[in-house]
Amino acid sequence: MKAVAFTHARPVTESDALIDIELPVPVPRHHDLLVEIKAVSVNPVDTKIRRVGEPLGEPRVLGFDAAGIVRAIGPEVQNFSVGDEVFYAGVPDRPGTNAEFHLVDDRIVGHKPKSLSFAAAAALPLTSLTAWEMLFDRFRIPRDQPQGGTLLIVGGAGGVGSMATQLAAQLTDMMVIATASRPETQEWCRTMGAHHVVNHHHDLGAQILQAGLAPPDHIFCVTHVKQHFRKLVELLAPEGAMGIIESNTGALDVSPLIHKSATLHTEYMFTRGMLHTPTMSAQHRTLEAIAHLVDNGTLRTTMTENFGPINAANLLRAHAAIESDRVIGKIVLEGFGP
Repeated sequence: MKAVAFTHARPVTESDALIDIELPVPVPRHHDLLVEIKAVSVNPVDTKIRRVGEPLGEPRVLGFDAAGIVRAIGPEVQNFSVGDEVFYAGVPDRPGTNAEFHLVDDRIVGHKPKSLSFAAAAALPLTSLTAWEMLFDRFRIPRDQPQGGTLLIVGGAGGVGSMATQLAAQLTDMMVIATASRPETQEWCRTMGAHHVVNHHHDLGAQILQAGLAPPDHIFCVTHVKQHFRKLVELLAPEGAMGIIESNTGALDVSPLIHKSATLHTEYMFTRGMLHTPTMSAQHRTLEAIAHLVDNGTLRTTMTENFGPINAANLLRAHAAIESDRVIGKIVLEGFGP
């Protein structure tokens, strides 16, 4: 089968940073689904692993988000059959989705939204799971019942920020403030449902005060955590909650949170799938819920660009775009070509 891999950590400017290879088709075991990959999307984690991760002497296939068709199942699989159309985000400790066929544990897979193409569906899993788990599992914001309050999403135009904005605006009654710095990203945040948009390159507190808004009860920082953390803690309401997702934050001074009796929540979407936690199958249920919300018109895909077939050259273009830190929504690739 065709696949795209890396063999050494190289900058995106080098033509062999990703390479096209051939691999045998894997065989499903236990809870595995063998999925024929129809489309993938690219996330910042893909570029980070490519830049710093060594594949330990053999090519490593990257890729997490995927949509495709189940072609075989392991003996312990439940809820899926051969021929089902699915979408999901894989895990870092297994080969990735940038291959014609991929093995994934059925407990972290959902049925693809019927109303979306494979490409549009591939944009959703990783970011939807990350946003959902932060809002509803970590923050424990109630869904479909009144609570009020204000949620600030720092980095509203990216994949996670786009989904967090949609979920909060559609499923809660919180005031949603998103940050974006360019006219086009600010407009994108508004289309995702943000009630207010502020510029993270300027004083957030002053902008929120000028808009007549209260200090946010919840702050979800999805990008540049180390850069923003101190100012965000100052902005957070007493007894509020701060959420972060980046793993390369370095040392953070959390003492200001203590003075506010505030809480710090971390979210790593891969925890359940990698560590086989007791709540692992919650990701299956979440993706099923996301698909339902897409099909009934509550949520929309965040796909903004389709870079064409899944190959090394097109994936390198996608990696370069993400490393530019100017991508709105999600970049997808579709099919493997002749």
